[in-house]
Amino acid sequence: MAQSIYNTDLYREKLESVSSDILRNVRINRGFIIWMMILTVSLAACIYAYTIQLHKGLGVTGLRDATSWGMYIATFVFFVATSLIGMLISSVLGLTGIKWIRPIARIAEIIAVAFAAIAGLVIVSDMGRPERLAYVFIFGRVQSPILWDVTVVTTYFFVSLMLWFIPLIPDLAIAKTRLEGRPRFLIKAYEILSVNWVNHDKQFRIMHQAMRILLILIVPLAFAIHTVTSWLFAVTPRAGWDSTIFGPYFISGAFVSGTAAVIIAMYFFRVSYKLPKYLTDDHFEKIGRVLALVSIVYIYFNINEFIVPGYKLKALDAIQLKELFAGHHAALFWSVQLLGLVIPVVLLLVKRMRRPLPLLLISIVVFAASWFKRYIIVVPPQEHPYLPVQNVPLEWIIYKPTVTETAVTLASMILVLMIITVLSKLFPVVPIWEIAEEEVAKKEEVHNI
Repeated sequence: MAQSIYNTDLYREKLESVSSDILRNVRINRGFIIWMMILTVSLAACIYAYTIQLHKGLGVTGLRDATSWGMYIATFVFFVATSLIGMLISSVLGLTGIKWIRPIARIAEIIAVAFAAIAGLVIVSDMGRPERLAYVFIFGRVQSPILWDVTVVTTYFFVSLMLWFIPLIPDLAIAKTRLEGRPRFLIKAYEILSVNWVNHDKQFRIMHQAMRILLILIVPLAFAIHTVTSWLFAVTPRAGWDSTIFGPYFISGAFVSGTAAVIIAMYFFRVSYKLPKYLTDDHFEKIGRVLALVSIVYIYFNINEFIVPGYKLKALDAIQLKELFAGHHAALFWSVQLLGLVIPVVLLLVKRMRRPLPLLLISIVVFAASWFKRYIIVVPPQEHPYLPVQNVPLEWIIYKPTVTETAVTLASMILVLMIITVLSKLFPVVPIWEIAEEEVAKKEEVHNI
């Protein structure tokens, strides 16, 4: 498409129409203030729980010598997984020239930024001495997967932030002249962040080049972030973690949780921000197909993950599989597999189930099951140590999260919600200039026909 369309009367006309629809939600209203107050009060209560943990130590959690990783690490893996959706939507689908992802690409990047930003804080909550976090950077060893993980998570966050911000620049330039009645700080922020954008063809060319570089760069980064996270488990000989497929297994699972998160956000923005014109039934239909596809791939890896050790049935693997299939964790395991994967896939094969409301309900179940799936990956393998544990209470062996631990975990989820709320309320959640460009292209195509 010729860059000259950005200075045509038709483009300006479409830009005016689209911006009036989208920017009406960019404001600090009563609903926003009440919602943020609820989140703030909830976060304060959870932070109080963390101060108790900080003062008394990790003994106030369910973590013990045998099970030293619990809800915190499961949440960390879940957050890293969900953040991968920015790469899937913007890069994998975007670079292939798929147009329908344009209205939802920014939503995916907001989710990626929020979850990647808080993932590191979750690790801090798992540390008994968080003041020693700097030692990872000062005395970090190249041989340690933990150092690799910190590096790729940090890098992925900044690249995701750039992928969200750079396409936002033209919208900020558009919005800064249409913010009457908004807080003065917001108008000033728009003026600074729009970096003298004047809608020139050369600026668009530079932006498209920068975006293409970032979209290509984020693919290996996204694969690295979850592969390295999987190596935190897979490089150990522990039954349940000792697997060579954990890298692709984690990546496929990341696409499932991330796609479910995008669908939930799409439905919320469609209803709350009144954007059915831009987040249409067709978008839900297509993203529903994506969820079905990535879920089928994840089912394949789940089958492979259990059928191979189940066939060989080594002594420790047999104990692990028995606990999952028919033991202490069986109810949770089968609920995750059936309710979070198999049944959703069957439902998504029916077109009626890919409509907005049914798809929302399916995605909520899939999203929740995705967290419990990480819990199953993290906790059960630790409850079968190599050496027998004697003369200790049963709760030192069988992990059971405490109220304090649950509250601290909820704090990270509240922070994610706060970031998503702020980014989507103070900045356009749907790309104005890209929607206008697409509408111009459609009109010109019809005219040429």
